[in-house]
Amino acid sequence: MHDLIIIGGGPAGLTAGIYASRGNLDVLMFDKKLPGGQLNDTTEVENYPGFVDAIQGPELMDQMRQQAERFDLKINANEEVVDLKFNGKNGHIVVTDTTEYQTKSIIISTGANPVPLPAKGAERLAGRGVSYCATCDGFFFKDKNMLMVGAGDSALTEALFLTKFASEVRIAVRHPEGDPHALRAKDQTLRKRAIENEKIKFVWNVTVDEVFGEQKVEGAVLNDLNGGGQQTMDDLAAVFVAIGHKPSTSFLEGKLALDDHGYILTDARTRTKEPGVYAVGDVRQFSAQYAQAVIAAGDGCIAALEAMRYLEDPIWREDEGEA
Repeated sequence: MHDLIIIGGGPAGLTAGIYASRGNLDVLMFDKKLPGGQLNDTTEVENYPGFVDAIQGPELMDQMRQQAERFDLKINANEEVVDLKFNGKNGHIVVTDTTEYQTKSIIISTGANPVPLPAKGAERLAGRGVSYCATCDGFFFKDKNMLMVGAGDSALTEALFLTKFASEVRIAVRHPEGDPHALRAKDQTLRKRAIENEKIKFVWNVTVDEVFGEQKVEGAVLNDLNGGGQQTMDDLAAVFVAIGHKPSTSFLEGKLALDDHGYILTDARTRTKEPGVYAVGDVRQFSAQYAQAVIAAGDGCIAALEAMRYLEDPIWREDEGEA
């Protein structure tokens, strides 16, 4: 039986792995992809403490993974957790797509997945010009016009990245220009860079009704929310989407307390109602409001310390553990 199993290898999970492994626990991590989470799809990271110069997201996560493995964290990549069986102080069972594992405690750090674009043709053309990862696919549309759907921090970050390749990047915003809520991005520096970039053009007060093309994206139809009818862009090579995320918690329905959007409810110490079970990072309701790597890492640290404390004295007091 393992001391701790960590589900998900983003900054929250890897930080938990560093602390727990360094604490001499027998720790096993699962990730259905390569460890790193959403930062594997991120370009420059400028606000993670300790780096004077910007660092590429994949490089940051690779360093974090190597640090965790230096303390003998065992990582089972490409093995997906599909179910959990809780047995209180007697330990828990983690069920993957290949086998079952016993553990005394669990840290859930499964993160969140991009919300799909609710437009006609978007699903059919996914991977053929409709993309949810600018860093993965931007290069393939060099010297082409692109459309970014979304106005949050992630959308503006990806739009700026796309300007390295694009002739023009248009950003579809569902609020009118001048509306204080039009750009949801909280990072003021990011907003300023996007507004001042010559390759970026904002298209205000619209939604995307359709993405069209036979074998690949050829254009999009936008709907003017002021009642101005539809606007057709027939010169697009790609549509990139950054309109939010949905937590990866479908395997937890009916097992843990989730909010209306599927995020895991915990107390301030990352504890769920199940003894020895914690939730951290973007899958946790509180932390998802900020979706920052440094907050996820802080969650991972707290959960690992809490797990070590629990393993020393596995008493789960209801008044302390309520979410």
